Amino acid sequence: MGAGHAHKLYRHGHSPVHGLPPHCKLAATLAFVVVVVSTPREAVWAFGLYAALLAAVAAVARIPAGFLLRRLLIEVPFVAFAVLMPFVAEGERVQVLGMSLSVSGLWGAWNVLAKGTLGVAASVLLASTTELRALLLGLQRLKLPPLLVQIASFMIRYGDVISDELRRMSIARRSRGFEASGIRHWGVLAKTAGALFIRSYERGERVYLAMVSRGYAGSMPVIDEVAATRAQWAYASVLPVTALAVCLMGWTL
Repeated sequence: MGAGHAHKLYRHGHSPVHGLPPHCKLAATLAFVVVVVSTPREAVWAFGLYAALLAAVAAVARIPAGFLLRRLLIEVPFVAFAVLMPFVAEGERVQVLGMSLSVSGLWGAWNVLAKGTLGVAASVLLASTTELRALLLGLQRLKLPPLLVQIASFMIRYGDVISDELRRMSIARRSRGFEASGIRHWGVLAKTAGALFIRSYERGERVYLAMVSRGYAGSMPVIDEVAATRAQWAYASVLPVTALAVCLMGWTL
């Protein structure tokens, strides 16, 4: 995967956040999410402060609010689930706008929405300021099992290849006058999926044999050794450490 390979979530920039080593950002994001999840749901004000912290990070990274909000739409299914909780949960009921809602369900919905949204926002900020290749290097630097890093690397490398193969097959079908318009065409689509699987499997075999012939023995060489200074670690820790202070106040106040 070339250095110029970027994903749709990435927003090119030269901010201090972009410049941090990827493993620092990964560790900071994970620590922040753990702190948010550990916060009692009754400390509503704490989640407002967490949102303010993420907004500050977005401002430093020069990530526009619209860019961030559009990518938060990925959590819509979880929002739908949370909206249903006050109606289906049992326990004490309360009247809201003429509707009988469960108190525990309301707290559960708030818990899912608040923590889920903050976690997704933190992940989007990480992806917006870190290229895929850098993320893999960060995972490698954090001593994630090498096999998992390799699997993720291959998925990223060949995801676009498989998508292009499917696109070419779709163009070939349309050039022969095929347009899927009902259940009677499911058989053709199933055959397409089977052909795509076989082609992908065969391509994987060829790639693996090519790698073995070039000396691959189960591990990928580390080309770029990404190191972080104490100052960079300190800079990255500002977000989770501040969030931890808020969480402790949420438990004590």
